Amino acid sequence: MNFFKRLFKIGEAEANSAIDKMEDPIKMTEQGIRDMKTDLEKSLEALAQVKALAIRAKNETEEFAAKAEDYQQKAMLILKKAQSGDMDTAEADRLAKEALIKKEESIQQVSRTKTESEKFNKSVAQLEKNVKEIKQSISKWENELKTLKARVKVSKATKNLNKQMAEIDSSSTVSMLERMKDKVNQEEALAEAYGDIANTSKSIDDEIDKAVDITETNAEDDLAKLKEQLGMKGDDA
Repeated sequence: MNFFKRLFKIGEAEANSAIDKMEDPIKMTEQGIRDMKTDLEKSLEALAQVKALAIRAKNETEEFAAKAEDYQQKAMLILKKAQSGDMDTAEADRLAKEALIKKEESIQQVSRTKTESEKFNKSVAQLEKNVKEIKQSISKWENELKTLKARVKVSKATKNLNKQMAEIDSSSTVSMLERMKDKVNQEEALAEAYGDIANTSKSIDDEIDKAVDITETNAEDDLAKLKEQLGMKGDDA
């Protein structure tokens, strides 16, 4: 059937890893499943029609078999009437013969309808097999579609990431990092330079005071004055 060809096409597409060079695998698989569902509907419709023919042929076989038996019984009754004198013998023979002809025709119809019934039953069996295979295929590919969607999602994300990584200019990145390093070094050197300038900007008085320690000198002068006020000599300490 055509759906087997489409099924092969779906499998072939799924197996092809070069997604950019083929049809969209998701849309392709979804379309294949829709096609199989359409085939399933047609197969179910055909199955119902053939089953109806098989049932009709079976019923007709039973009806013609019953008719054949009925004509057989009627022919026997007619001959019995002639035997008992209730009917003219010649007339009875004629009617019994007609009944047997009808019986034979019914038997032939039984043979015909029985052959048709067997043929229809074989078709029913084949169609039921096809319907079962289509249902199994639909179920299988609906499950495959879920997995396929996940795989395509991952592959697209991986492809985009790899593409972005491939487009990164490593040389320009390294150059940028080197510039940042140089800038930091320059800032550090500038900070050190400002520190040196700050140190050289101190007044000479600060340097002198630091050298002679004015605080100590002032304390000596104050002590001498205090002794003088008390009338103490410098050697009476």
